[in-house]
Amino acid sequence: MDSLEKQLICPICLEIFTKPVVILPCQHNLCRKCANDIFQASNPYLPTRGGTVSSGGRFRCPSCRHEVVLDRHGVYGLQRNLLVENIIDMYKQESTSKPAPQRTDDQPMCEVHEDEKINIYCVTCAKPTCSLCKVFGEHKDCEVAPLKSVYQTQKTELSDGIAMMVGNNDRIQGIISQLEETCRAIEENGRRQKSQVCEKFDHLYAVLEDRKMEMGLKVTAEQEEKLNYIRGLKRKYEDHLETMTKMVESGIQTMEEPEMALFLQTAKPLLQKIGEASKEAPLEKVERGYENMDHYTVNFRKESRALRTIDFIRDEEEEEEEDDGAGAEEEGRTETVASGGANIEDLPPLIAPTPLPQPNPNTVKNTSSS
Repeated sequence: MDSLEKQLICPICLEIFTKPVVILPCQHNLCRKCANDIFQASNPYLPTRGGTVSSGGRFRCPSCRHEVVLDRHGVYGLQRNLLVENIIDMYKQESTSKPAPQRTDDQPMCEVHEDEKINIYCVTCAKPTCSLCKVFGEHKDCEVAPLKSVYQTQKTELSDGIAMMVGNNDRIQGIISQLEETCRAIEENGRRQKSQVCEKFDHLYAVLEDRKMEMGLKVTAEQEEKLNYIRGLKRKYEDHLETMTKMVESGIQTMEEPEMALFLQTAKPLLQKIGEASKEAPLEKVERGYENMDHYTVNFRKESRALRTIDFIRDEEEEEEEDDGAGAEEEGRTETVASGGANIEDLPPLIAPTPLPQPNPNTVKNTSSS
């Protein structure tokens, strides 16, 4: 029925032919009213009577553009196509047996021809219009199509476009959700890496504190050893001085003795003590520079440069490390900062190990008592 309906559509009004139906010399059919509208639009200066042309004229077939020449009867001289009219009657009888589609009362009207409904679609201008606009209006040279076919086509296109947009929106929403998840992962990874960096630096601080304590203990140990030695030597000199002072005091008292016999009795042992004291081995004397502690001087310039170069390991550095083929033992001893910091074991030693000086008789000089 749909294919039959297409054959019964007037090319002007794009509706089923309205009787009487006239057949043109080119064998195309038109509603007589539509044929009359075309003729009037093509021959505006011919005299009319009662709205119809009664004299001869010419116009072109809207289907094939063949020129139709009319006699003095005008469009009324065209032969009626009774076969088409009978087919239309049969089609309408078949259509009445089916429920008629509901029509809306708010069908738009043509803005140019206020009494004409918009019933065709101008494909060239892409806008709905009426039959009169196609016959002798601004769309007379345009290609037109039935509203229903264009409606179905564009409705299908719009439905496909909406489905595509919905699919795109779902895809974009999925991308947005993925990006949000990526943001959360970046924040979490950043927090974890910063925590690892802080742990590595805390470990480095602990290593430095241990080294500082070890080095301080070395300096303290030598300091105490030297102080103990000097203090012991000081006590020896103090004891010697005290002995000498007592001998001097005894000598002065003896010198004040007026009795010669008593003087001689006291002077003899005193002179013996003074002689023995002069024959004793001289006390030790500290070597010049013994108090110096300059051998514990440190220089951290290399270490400072190494610490300033602490950074995250780059990809090419990781590849070089893999090519080197470091063993499991080296990997266990290597400390890294934040999954890629400078290795603590790679830093230069803080100071060169210095043996603790041991006091011995060879480091001091003997001096004779004055």
